[in-house]
Amino acid sequence: MGQFTRQRTRSAGSSGGHRAVVARPLRRMVAIAAVVIVAMQAMGAGMTGPAAALAVGNGGQTDPVLVGRAVLPVETYAPGPPAGTFFGTTVTNGVAFPLPSQPVEGFSAIIDGRRDGEVLAMPDNGFGSKASSFDFLIRAYYLTPEFATATGGTGSISVGEHISFRDPLAKIGFPIVNEGTVERLLTGGDIDPESLQRDGRGDLWVGDEFGPWILHFDSAGVLLDPPFAVPGLMSPNNPFLAGAPATHPNSRGFEAIAISRDGQRLYAALEGATVAEAGTTTRHIYEFDIRDERLTGRTWTYNTEAAGYMIADMDVLDDHTVVVIERDAGLGVTATFRNVYAFRLDQHPDEPVDKRLLVDLAHIADPDLVSLPPLHAGDVGLGDPFSVVCESVEALHVLRHGQLMIGCDNNFPNTGRNPGRADDNEIIVVDLDGRHRRLD
Repeated sequence: MGQFTRQRTRSAGSSGGHRAVVARPLRRMVAIAAVVIVAMQAMGAGMTGPAAALAVGNGGQTDPVLVGRAVLPVETYAPGPPAGTFFGTTVTNGVAFPLPSQPVEGFSAIIDGRRDGEVLAMPDNGFGSKASSFDFLIRAYYLTPEFATATGGTGSISVGEHISFRDPLAKIGFPIVNEGTVERLLTGGDIDPESLQRDGRGDLWVGDEFGPWILHFDSAGVLLDPPFAVPGLMSPNNPFLAGAPATHPNSRGFEAIAISRDGQRLYAALEGATVAEAGTTTRHIYEFDIRDERLTGRTWTYNTEAAGYMIADMDVLDDHTVVVIERDAGLGVTATFRNVYAFRLDQHPDEPVDKRLLVDLAHIADPDLVSLPPLHAGDVGLGDPFSVVCESVEALHVLRHGQLMIGCDNNFPNTGRNPGRADDNEIIVVDLDGRHRRLD
């Protein structure tokens, strides 16, 4: 099995029983940042050769390559109360409702775990709406993928412990589903978490879509502050709307959050256009100061390739460079646009960011055929080239040596890889320049 490794440091000044000593690793970003910077210079300066091939994905020697794939079966459950009771007694794509316990659903965010080879993966609010997700508990799961690679590996994913997000300090500011309990576990009827980062103290920062808000939790999942909002931005699911018209659409909130290398700033991106900008390609990114717990006023404008395309996740490479997933709303054979771009934060604030293509996730070279054999008869998008065909590819995590980890939100129990069955949960690793064909 290929193993991916992390660098960890102890956080200075940590205090309190819920502070973790695991800080965001920095060295893992150096190699990939160098690769991306060369690629961006190649496109900006008209260079040729391998760097330009990486930048434009021209099918040459430096094409991105699939180096690992791991799959968690769709019907993977963790301990907890039954879920999905909103749907009554029904079967959808082979999945029988209500569910026996809590499903370990598709992943909207992936960050480092506690040790080498482990990640922390966070599902979203459960079943796609506030009304249907009141019995889905908001959690993040420690996963250990054993990637299928050119040299072996089972392609399986082991599920370990989980973090339960909760509000025992009553910070959230509105009645929650579990209002009358001691733990006050948060559910998909309270928040819709879509993005996740860890700061230098070990605290967890979550991007939400119901507000949309930025939420601050300690390392054990306890909410530490009231939700942080963008002034004037409210979705129809915002409990503070009080009859006023929504200024942001449902399910188009803070889908993506990146964190600066020094762990002091968040970059939070809206998945879709605001109500005022409906039908446009304009997406907004906001800088948030972690120490001062406030928006700094610094913003960026990102233009998608089409009005219906969405920002799905982001991660930071260096002090100035961000990678971002932009995707369509397709699934299976209709999932044709899902690109990874890079852009720099030090561009002129009055102009849209100048993005550069890194990976076309709908056409990834798989020369070693690590995606085969199919797990189910009728699976699509496998082989060379490999295609990410889940409905919502929403997790992006930077590894070392020019590699990206990509995770799918399978939108349980929708289809994706196979038109005849509910989609499994997939995590892949892509090598950007195709030269480092093993996991680290």
